Amino acid sequence: MDERSEPTPATGEPFAGGGPADSATEAFVAHRNLLFTVAYEMLGSAADAEDVLQETWLRWMRVDLEQVHDHRAYLVRITTRRSLDRLRSVKRRREEYVGSWLPEPLLTAPDVAEDAELAESVSMALMLVLETLAPTERAVFVLREVFDVGYEEIAAAVGKSPVAVRQIAHRARRHVDARRPREVVSPGVARAALDSFRRAFETGDLQGLLDVLAPEVVLISDGGGVKQAAPRPIVGAGKVARFIVGGLGKAQVGLTGEATVVNGSPALVVRVNGGIDGVIAAGVEGGLITGLYYVRNPHKLTRIASETPLVLH
Repeated sequence: MDERSEPTPATGEPFAGGGPADSATEAFVAHRNLLFTVAYEMLGSAADAEDVLQETWLRWMRVDLEQVHDHRAYLVRITTRRSLDRLRSVKRRREEYVGSWLPEPLLTAPDVAEDAELAESVSMALMLVLETLAPTERAVFVLREVFDVGYEEIAAAVGKSPVAVRQIAHRARRHVDARRPREVVSPGVARAALDSFRRAFETGDLQGLLDVLAPEVVLISDGGGVKQAAPRPIVGAGKVARFIVGGLGKAQVGLTGEATVVNGSPALVVRVNGGIDGVIAAGVEGGLITGLYYVRNPHKLTRIASETPLVLH
């Protein structure tokens, strides 16, 4: 394969070349961030989303653009189909995953947090809810509820009739609404709660943790069998606080939490003696933390050094 045909736009890197592929390349690059966001919301994995973009690019380069009236819609269709194929294959892999599975955290720009719709759609809490949907339900929900794609287009993307897609969308929406957080809080409120948590976390202050944790708070930690983590979710403020103080807090010297923005929400990069130990994202309602999502699996921490652009349009 020569340099000009190398599919570098799928990686987001510059593409140098000329000739008939230029218009296809320009269209792909123009919509790349959108396509990544679609794939990531369907898969919960940046690595898998990047693979889907590579497959989308290769398929796109074989398309006769004179027959395509809407480049964006066609690219979203290819991305959705490739994401569905991959989602079905990774379901088995996730069933064999060691311990709890969490989405791969992404360092995002502060303006993502200001876009309430986008921030909620990529939040750890909602991404975990999406994991409970069947692959086609997830695709339909993401395309319809997050990206506002029309039923006809979704039908073409998932291989169903528009009538069936409407039914699937209704079922998926009802399923998600019953499980999604009841309250969307401002970044400022979330940051304040997480700051209180950080201070107690760093000092091993049990009472400080109890003061900021909701009574039925849930902690999920993901070590992927590579780093130690709770094998199952821990429920209840007392149990969560004792787990943090006993297992993560005072037992570790040099433990710090660095404020950051992950998946559009305030989060902490946890360091032990300067080295990255993991990322903690939090769900907040009523000023209290209702969910803690601690990703320690080092294979999932490659996207916290530089921002990943996410868009809805």
